[in-house]
This record gives sequence, structure tokens and C-alpha cells, in this order.
Amino acid sequence: MKIKPKVVIAAVATALAFSSLAQADTLTDFFQQSKIDGNIRSYYFSRLYGNPAVPNQSAYALAGRLNVETAPFLGGFGVGVSFFTAHSFGANDLSGATSPDSFGALTNYPHLDATLIGPNNSINALGQAYIQYQQPWLLVRAGDQEINTPWLNNTDSRILPATYQAVYAEVTPLKDLHFYGLREFRWKSRTSTDYSRDNYYYQPGFEADTLYGSTEGVLSKSAGQGTNGTLAFGASYALDGAKAQAWYYNFYNFANMFYGDASYTLKTGTGFDPFIGAQFVREWLGNNAFSQSRVGLNYPTSPNQGNYAVDSTAYGVQIGINTPSFGRVFNNGQLFWAYNALDPHAGTLGGGAIISPYTVGVVWDPLYTSSMIRGLVETGPGHAWKVKWTQNLFNKHILFMASFARYYTYFSGVSNDTYMDLTYFPGGDLKGLSIRDRVEVSNASPQNPGPGGSNYSFIYNRVQLQYDF
Repeated sequence: MKIKPKVVIAAVATALAFSSLAQADTLTDFFQQSKIDGNIRSYYFSRLYGNPAVPNQSAYALAGRLNVETAPFLGGFGVGVSFFTAHSFGANDLSGATSPDSFGALTNYPHLDATLIGPNNSINALGQAYIQYQQPWLLVRAGDQEINTPWLNNTDSRILPATYQAVYAEVTPLKDLHFYGLREFRWKSRTSTDYSRDNYYYQPGFEADTLYGSTEGVLSKSAGQGTNGTLAFGASYALDGAKAQAWYYNFYNFANMFYGDASYTLKTGTGFDPFIGAQFVREWLGNNAFSQSRVGLNYPTSPNQGNYAVDSTAYGVQIGINTPSFGRVFNNGQLFWAYNALDPHAGTLGGGAIISPYTVGVVWDPLYTSSMIRGLVETGPGHAWKVKWTQNLFNKHILFMASFARYYTYFSGVSNDTYMDLTYFPGGDLKGLSIRDRVEVSNASPQNPGPGGSNYSFIYNRVQLQYDF
């Protein structure tokens, strides 16, 4: 019988923890210092298309997460385990499915928003199972875990987060100075039940993975044996109102990336604190999974179709102001304007597209102008601007956000996204409960390859009920 590595990690780690209980003063102290938390999340999605030839889509799921992290033992070791479960209860419309893949799975569900839970009736997974060693200046974690870096993160805007099989290290030699190291081997997407050596550029069914949620699935089983994951290094520093970070990623067989950003907030003492930020992205790689398979992206590439080398350059600026509270109604807020440009590189993959294996199509990247539905990673070279207002209201029982973004791209035409987001926090005896409604209206030009077709208007509504404990 084959035993999965993550089960071994969880079993060994748990055994070590309990064998070391003698290190704690008492069994009671050990459990009191351990952490148990999680959430229950109910989510309903609906996609309404302005094109009568395209069916509207929807999806519902109820999910829960239970996280357990032990108190330190043996001088700093700890164990963490998380169980994820999600269920649609047969509420989703799976009729009319077409396009079977090589595993016999149906990949096209015309009435289903497959980004929520895929076509699954349920997902049950050991989402995290890790061993860690922690001191005030050091954290080393190995196993299945959530990771949050700018271009490899948990993309937690659906029913379950993405998790990774990885070794992660963080060193803090000085206050607010951090150094990071990461080696990721496999991942579990938001709609997957297990870990696989793929990413969002692979089609559903690669390694039998029920991977749904991205429009960029262009690599099939014939693309090879999957990716070897990611190697990354980073550093961040904060001093007074200044913050900066820099990262290097090697997405094996996909792209090498340098990413950096910096910001400064002027503390005026009045509560009106202006800020400014800048970011930069540079990617490169000649021989890669796309060139090996002779496969481009889902939007038109440059005229030189024979060159699939990764070559992209992007930058951005952001200016805004943080605002103070005005009585009990208007609490802290923020208003900003941002601009991003992604330079064209003729004769390269996507004409200079950013290759982002773990955020493409799900729009969880750090670019300032990314919206709920799309960003420059999804649309390709061009430029975009965005204005966003965030406001806390009524003693922070309500959080309101509104934004407008406009994209001018070489291959996807002109598009814009209008976004509104309202969250209610009851507080009191219902502390931990939140009710959230997010709506984005997208309008695109005939060149845009979106699911609504030419000149479409696309309305995306997400209603979430969540309880954190």
C-alpha cells in the first residue's frame, strides 16, 4: 500500500509533539498554548453575460477549515495540520457538459462557474500538514502549507485557499528586516483534492488533477511530466513610513522573475496621510514549457509565432491618501490612483506577456491595477489605470470599497471594470461573522477574448457569508 508523504509528515509530526509533552510544565499548559482556529464559509457566485448566445453561470458551495498548531516543544519545534472540506450539495447545474479530456473528465460546463468548486460535489483534503522550527529571529517550515508571497500565494478569493508542498524559511536579523527563502515542489489548487505538479497553465486533468479556475489552461498531458515547482528568495524592510520588498522567482521551466516594490507614507499627525508607491517586474526565459510544446497563450501572440521565449517588463506607480475618522459614521478610509504598463516585446511569448503560473486567470497578483475579473497578466501587453476608494463606516461595522479600472492592450483591445464591495461585521455576540457582497461589471471591446464574446457586458456577483473562529 502506498502511503502519501503528507500523511507520513502529519503522523510523524504528531508523534513527535506528543512524545515531547514532558517538555511542557503540564499537559494543560501545552494545550492552552496550542492554537485552534478556522472558518465556515458559504459562497454563491453568478456570472451574467450581455451576449444572449452565452449561458449565464452560477455556483454554490459551503466550506469549512480547521487549523491546529501545537505549542512549541523541544526548544522551538511545532506541528500544524489543517483540514479543508467543501460541498455543493448537488445545488450546481452540471448539464450540457462537453469536451472530455484524456481522463474522461468533462471540462466544459456551460451553466457552471467552475472556478468556485469545479464540477465536484465535494472536496475533502488535508490542506496543511507541516513541521516547523521557530525562534524570534527564525522560522523554518516544511510540508503542506499556505504561502503568501507576491506571485505565489493562497489566492483565497474562492471557497478554499491554494496550498503548497514546500520548504519555507524566514530570517529576521533586525526588527522589520526580513529575508525569505522558498522551495515549492507541488501545489493543491482551490478546486483540487490533492497535490499535483501542474499550475494554471495546464489543462484540467493533468495528473488527474481537477484543476479549474483559470482561462489560461493551454498545456496538455503531452506537455511533459509537469513542473518541478518554484525556487524563490526575497527581502523586505520597513522604516517609519517607508516599506520595500524585492523578490526573485524561478518558476522552473516557465520563467525567471524579478519583482520589487516600494512605498512611502507621510505621517502628518492629522490623520490625512498621503502615500506613494512604485513597482517593477522583469521576466525572462528562452527554453520553456511553451517553446517545448509549441503552444502560445489564449490571446493572440506577436506576428513571429515561432518564438516562445519569455520576455516581459512591467512597472507601476500609485499615489493616494489615507483619511482619518469623522465621528462614528466615517472611520478610517483610503483613496488612491494607480497606473501600470506592460511593455510589448515583439516576437516573444504573448508579445511580452507576464507569465504567472499561480495567479494567472484568478487575478491574485500584486499589480496595482488588477481587478476582481482581470488585470494585465490576463490581457497581455498594454497599460491600465485604476482609482479605488476604501471606507470604514459606523464604528467599522461596515467596510465599503469601490473602484474603476480601464485597460488599453495590444491584443485584447480596450476594457473597463467597475467594482463595488460591501461587507457587514455585526460584532458583539456575533464577533467573527461577516456578510459580503462583491459585484464587478466588465465591458470589453470586440478584440477581447473574454467568455461573453464580442462587445460583451459581463456582471460578476459573489455573495459570501463567513464565520471565523
